[in-house]
Amino acid sequence: MPNQRDSAADDPPADLPCLEKLDSPTGSPPTASLSSLMELQNCVSNLSLAHEIVVNRDFSFKPRSAATDSLEGRVSQIVHRAFWDGLQEQLNSDPPNYNHAVVLLQEVKTMLQSLLLPGHIRLRSQLDEVLDMDLIRQEVDHGALDLPRLSGYIINTMASLCAPVRDPEVRALRDLKDPVELLREIFRVLGLMKTDMVNFTIQSLRPHLLQQAVQYERTKFQQILDQHPASLDWTSAWLEAAASEEAQSDSPSPDSRGPVSPTAVLNRAYMRLLHWDPQDQKYPETALMDRARLDALGQQLEMLVLEASVLLLTGAQCGGSVFSLQGFVGKLRHAIAALLEGSHSR
Repeated sequence: MPNQRDSAADDPPADLPCLEKLDSPTGSPPTASLSSLMELQNCVSNLSLAHEIVVNRDFSFKPRSAATDSLEGRVSQIVHRAFWDGLQEQLNSDPPNYNHAVVLLQEVKTMLQSLLLPGHIRLRSQLDEVLDMDLIRQEVDHGALDLPRLSGYIINTMASLCAPVRDPEVRALRDLKDPVELLREIFRVLGLMKTDMVNFTIQSLRPHLLQQAVQYERTKFQQILDQHPASLDWTSAWLEAAASEEAQSDSPSPDSRGPVSPTAVLNRAYMRLLHWDPQDQKYPETALMDRARLDALGQQLEMLVLEASVLLLTGAQCGGSVFSLQGFVGKLRHAIAALLEGSHSR
């Protein structure tokens, strides 16, 4: 947050992003400091990640790779090719230059250590002994570095730590003879193993996160609200509209209205989300993380309503004699679903 003593000096420039919402019911501060925005972004990112882990039981991280036909993909290929070609030249020189190879071995050791569990005491000690970087540098200085031996140990260690799904890829490393190709593949497979470890950790922690999810999200939203009081304006407007509709449905006369049930208000509010106008940008902030799921659920609801309407009209027009035919209703439902498929994207 800006220092109150130097408020004039800390005023953000005009091109900094602003948290002001033009359509906000209560308004918001005209500007926000860069540090405040970064803190808010970090808070929202952590909240979104924790929420996704709790709500989506199939959540997992996927190895990221840029499309080969994209600019990022082409630049990445050029940089990687230049790096590995440079390593190839160093190893093919006479005498071989192992400077970059030693750096890569250090990175491999660090990656293997990150895969170790607290109970891997013996394996950790063995890793420090075999991949002793001081000893390796001495061997390089005396021309006694045995790169195939170290590579074999690394592959064996990877085989003992990897998930069963990675066994074929680790076994394939043993068939590689070119040291540059071998190191490149070792890094690729280690990257996959780190992703597997992260996903395993997430699944292990998920039951504990479920127990703390409600309190955690409540605390995070309170932090956001304390720093930016207008950050939940649309949520307030959404709930107020639902409460007003619920009160009117219970008693049209204002004089006879009593207190409405919070549960009924929430039910009506979430039913409104199932019919939300895609063009309406005032989506409640507390439901933004689930918008994709709620939109999909709303589309399924519309499909069910349309299917039921067609079935009712068909039954009224054709009578029970047609509806009693074996398999007629099922075939009609499949035909309706096929006709309506993709209708929301058109």
